[in-house]
Amino acid sequence: MTDTAKLNLGGNDLEYPVLSGSVGPDVVDIRKFYAQSGAFTYDPGFTSTASCQSKLTYIDGDEGVLLHRGYPIGELAENSSFMEVAYLLLNGELPSSSDLSTFTNTITRHTMVHEQLANFFRGFRRDAHPMAILCGVVGALSAFYHDSTDIHDPVQRTIASHRLIAKMPTIAAMAYKYSVGQPFQYPDNSLSYTGNFLRMTFGVPAEPYEVNPAVERAMDRIFILHADHEQNASTSTVRLAGSSGANPFACIAAGIACLWGPAHGGANEAALNMLREIGTPDRIPEFIARAKDKNDPFRLMGFGHRVYKNYDPRATVMQKTVREVFDALKVTDPLFETALRLEELALNDEYFIEKKLFPNVDFYSGVILSAIGFPTEMFTVLFALARTVGWVAQWNEMITDPDQKIGRPRQLYTGPTQRSYVPVGQR
Repeated sequence: MTDTAKLNLGGNDLEYPVLSGSVGPDVVDIRKFYAQSGAFTYDPGFTSTASCQSKLTYIDGDEGVLLHRGYPIGELAENSSFMEVAYLLLNGELPSSSDLSTFTNTITRHTMVHEQLANFFRGFRRDAHPMAILCGVVGALSAFYHDSTDIHDPVQRTIASHRLIAKMPTIAAMAYKYSVGQPFQYPDNSLSYTGNFLRMTFGVPAEPYEVNPAVERAMDRIFILHADHEQNASTSTVRLAGSSGANPFACIAAGIACLWGPAHGGANEAALNMLREIGTPDRIPEFIARAKDKNDPFRLMGFGHRVYKNYDPRATVMQKTVREVFDALKVTDPLFETALRLEELALNDEYFIEKKLFPNVDFYSGVILSAIGFPTEMFTVLFALARTVGWVAQWNEMITDPDQKIGRPRQLYTGPTQRSYVPVGQR
């Protein structure tokens, strides 16, 4: 027998079915609530509202669990590749060797962008933020690829998905090159997805570029760790835009715009800036004391998470990766020593343990990306590059969901009630 939730409103007894997923909290189905009661529910931020059914990603914040199609993120990051995870998110299962080869070849053959797209970059100021460029250029893709904007055609949806995943590294690298005044680098189909991105970003025509295997692996892990994260703000934005029937390029551009917000995609940049503010390990106690002071606005960035109330499972992988990158690049940076010491002190401090303020993925990723050579304004671009896979998978799932309707949140209106218009001369 199906469980029901009972509610008495205005003297009327109402019952609503309780739905159970394969794992996670049950959900009260209130789709008929307004029709039966004439009232809305009130949930700012939708933190207690399930907006869709999904088979992609599961998070248990209390236990520090993140699963992609059932596979723990740690196992994927340690053993898989970004292309393999992309295939998994798009298709539901890990690929066979031949499936992976075919998929990788398809993505590789889509990495070039239309030559006229370069004109878009030249229209931006030299000091334009790379996220502004990324948002604008991705939104413009629909003007170049008309043959993959019919969302009702499964073949066109697949082509658009592949194009977005393939072209995002090229566009991201072009945004970086434009900002530093260097010529754009064409893709090299002999390289891996991640290796190709590194070459397009840091390579120059004057000399050959050698991909550092440790850096390539670190970037691939970063991409895996950021590939999808359930119904977060940017993913919900992609779904909301897609619910209107907007083309996939416009939907992903909307997700990029949302990700740009400092409360979402800019957290690793904030964490790195905090470490720079601290400076050296001997100043850490001073800043920890400030973080505990309720009257001090200072907060430790890169600690704690909106969802995770335990150790961020992605941070465990990043902790190991940051050491591998520093060893490979022979980096001796006080920033790294400060990060390690801060992590150690925070993990053993009763205040942080009690409040469950553990290091999250942003705490480590900013340090790694800085060591590789990325300026801080590129951090969110890299986030968007990786998250495109999740956005595309979520968009595809939404399009084929028979229960999906155009997004239309309700409101609690608190403005003036109806009043009569008064001509301007009589006011």
